Amino acid sequence: MAKKVASGQRLARPSDARSLRKRRRPGDKRDRILDAAVRVFATNGFHATRVSDVAKAAGVADGTIYLYFRSKEDVLISLFEDRVESLLAYMKSELPKLQTAPERLRAVISMQLGLLEGEREMAEIITVIIRQSTQLLKELAAPKFIAYLDAIARIVSAGQAAGDFRTDISPHVAARAIFGALDGITITWALGSAERGALARAATQLADVLLRGLAP
Repeated sequence: MAKKVASGQRLARPSDARSLRKRRRPGDKRDRILDAAVRVFATNGFHATRVSDVAKAAGVADGTIYLYFRSKEDVLISLFEDRVESLLAYMKSELPKLQTAPERLRAVISMQLGLLEGEREMAEIITVIIRQSTQLLKELAAPKFIAYLDAIARIVSAGQAAGDFRTDISPHVAARAIFGALDGITITWALGSAERGALARAATQLADVLLRGLAP
């Protein structure tokens, strides 16, 4: 029987995710540009948005955009990469504090959904708008995305070695299935009611389903 996560174990919460996003320098123009891009891309759509639209929303000159980003496409990929980097940073600093693979997997699920809690526009960009350019995602975002999947796969592999997870499943197949489930929940939330607290509830339920499926 699979080991249960200790009831007293503190799992990642949306507030933990928000604290990751707050590690910014006051008045950082790059972050102002990214925050503005989220609003403009979600409102106008990526293809209809001009660099000047982002600059205006950020309160900077058009040329300032190019001091930080090569193009509009670079802004979009940077939004994606910043989120993945936050997740990887969390996994590196916080997961070693958890004793078992099931606890770590729950924490990752909670953190990925927690990063988007209250950020419907960002969720829409990550799940819908980036998909509009498969070539862009493949060429520019793939390295960070693969690194994140590899990190999840290592959790699964460690769980298999410890006897917490069944060994007849490829860790990388499991990692992709986990990400796919998270992505599906996010896109449904972003394009639906985007009810506050829904992602936190979904994280708990999804973790239960996945851990039962991975149980030896």
